[in-house]
Formats: sequence, C-alpha cells, structure tokens
Amino acid sequence: MDELVGLVKGPIDSHDGLVVSERRYGSCAVVGNSGILMQKEYGELIDGHEVVIRLNNARTERYERNVGVKTNISFVNSNILHLCGRRQGCFCHPYGPNVPMVMYICQPAHFLDYTVCNSSHNAPLIVTDPRFDVLCARIVKYYSLKRFVEETRKSLDEWGSVHDGSMFHYSSGLQAVMLAVGICDKVGIFGFGKSASARHHYHTNQKAELKLHDYEAEYEFYHDLVSNPQAIPFIMDTFKFPTAIVYQ
Repeated sequence: MDELVGLVKGPIDSHDGLVVSERRYGSCAVVGNSGILMQKEYGELIDGHEVVIRLNNARTERYERNVGVKTNISFVNSNILHLCGRRQGCFCHPYGPNVPMVMYICQPAHFLDYTVCNSSHNAPLIVTDPRFDVLCARIVKYYSLKRFVEETRKSLDEWGSVHDGSMFHYSSGLQAVMLAVGICDKVGIFGFGKSASARHHYHTNQKAELKLHDYEAEYEFYHDLVSNPQAIPFIMDTFKFPTAIVYQ
C-alpha cells in the first residue's frame, strides 16, 4: 500500500511531464458501475475531484448528469483488454488515448494481450503489483467468510459452494477503491451498491450478479473503510490512510 504512489502515480506523472514525487493526489472519485447511479445526479460532484477513476470502460455518454464526464485513470480487469486486443490497433480508449489504464491480470494468458497492446497505448498501461492483488484477495475472502459464518451459522467448508470455490475473486471496483486509498488523500466512492429498482450496471442490461464475487462482503469492507479503517485486517497499522473516505 505504501508503494502504490511510486508504482502507479509515478509513471503517470512522468508521462504527463510532471515532477515525480511521493505526494498523493488531493482527492479522488472512484466511480462504480451500479445502476443506483441513475437515482442521483452526482456528475458535477464527481468531476470536482482532482482525479476520477472509472471501471471497465463504462461509458459516460448520455449519463453525464449522473456519472460525470471526467476520467483521469481507467481501471480494468484483463478480460477487458483481451476484448480490446481483437480490435484493430488494440483500441481500448473510450475516455481518450491519453488516459492511463491500470489493470489487474485475471488469467496468465492475458499477459500476451498486455504485451501486444502496450505498444499501441500513448498513455501508461500499468499492471497491478502481484502483492497488491494478493492483499485485495485476502481482504475480500476474509469479509466473505466472516459474513457467511455470521449469517448462515454453517461450516467454513460450505462457503465454497456458494461462491464458485476456486473461482471466487474480488471485483474490479474493490481493487480500484484500494488503489485510491493508496494514492489519494481523500476518496469519494460512487456507484457501489444495489437496489431492487436498479439495473446491475447503469450502462448495460445485465441483471444478475456473478457468484464469484461477494458484493455484500465488499460493501461491509467499504463501510469499515469509512468508519474504522485501522480495524481492517492485513493492512499494517503504520499505513497512512486518507484523511477522508466518503461512501456515496
């Protein structure tokens, strides 16, 4: 966590011609893709942050009043880049070719997509550090196991059948939030949550959640980030958390 500024913000600053330093961004908005975003007009509030992080190439056109228009970092999982790799020139820039991309690898084969596509990107294409991936995985599994035992009173051995066992994985949103916590002084979290009256994603017709994610466990984690971050396991006590985390 303490190294994220150097690993992510450093290359972006260097590409932008800025002096590379250990300074965090002043404020960051992480914009999730939940359909609940259509229930509020957060566009101006989101765009008011120094840095806006968007997920998995979710489009902003026609949704500007709800999700804003500004994008400084595009955070994607490697499945997105794999799809982009099929396009001419590996086009993967819905927010413009100068927007940096940060990506975590879902499958080892996707390193080939990274190798092929990296040469076509004007802006940095950054793969997350494996240590960061493991940290996110441990946090989410801890919260998921804890929730499963508390709500069902069943054995931990039965947890795997509920969440696709070895396929269980954190969501892109969870890791994007963790990235913001590491590189920003203040973090605003938008579009994370669900409602019976809202679509799963505001920009698609997907209705069902994926079993390999435990969104409720992740929501519990976000609330802990806001109310009691030092209680979160696996993050060292010496890590300097942002001065403010707001969960919209």
